[in-house]
Amino acid sequence: MAAGPKQWFFDAWSRIYDLPPVQAAVYRPVQNAVVAALRRRRVKRLLDVGCGTGLLTARLRRDLRSTSVFGLDFSAGMLEHARARDEALPLVRGDGGRLPFGDGVLDAIVATESFHWFPDPDGALAEFRRVLRPKGRLLLALVNPRFALTGRLAYEASRLVGQPFHWPTATDLARRIARAGFRIERQERLVRFPGVVIFPPMLTVARRRP
Repeated sequence: MAAGPKQWFFDAWSRIYDLPPVQAAVYRPVQNAVVAALRRRRVKRLLDVGCGTGLLTARLRRDLRSTSVFGLDFSAGMLEHARARDEALPLVRGDGGRLPFGDGVLDAIVATESFHWFPDPDGALAEFRRVLRPKGRLLLALVNPRFALTGRLAYEASRLVGQPFHWPTATDLARRIARAGFRIERQERLVRFPGVVIFPPMLTVARRRP
């Protein structure tokens, strides 16, 4: 298995993750798009993979009142902040590639700005498919550069500093998701500052094939 990022990095990042400028510039536009997409469909059980400090998890629990929302992260520091935010949040420390859920028990999985950190994306997608019910939805939001070269350069730079991540193009991500047993419903380019042109995020919505 490929080497992945180190937990200490996310424990440290959790200290500034919730700062309003960070949220406004990086995370909130993506979270707004995810919440809007989920409001269009009735979802009973939802997992937020890579939930971080629980901002989106708590928002989903608040806005989607008929939905049971769970949060999962492998960083103890992130989960400490999430528990402080809302003690009632069902949170679990775990690995996106080995989900502590039974087969076909979830209606939707959300991963915002986390999937690119997974060292084994195909293994994670297989796990997502396993725990989703037939026709369950997967919502992945991450940077999808327009050119593959941008993603390769970002990977090499991140690997050199010991925190490797993968930014696939939207086409490459869609192919990977389709190979894992999903049907792509749509891909939506999101607008945020300062990553509007160079590092544009994309929301990919897919449905698990039976």
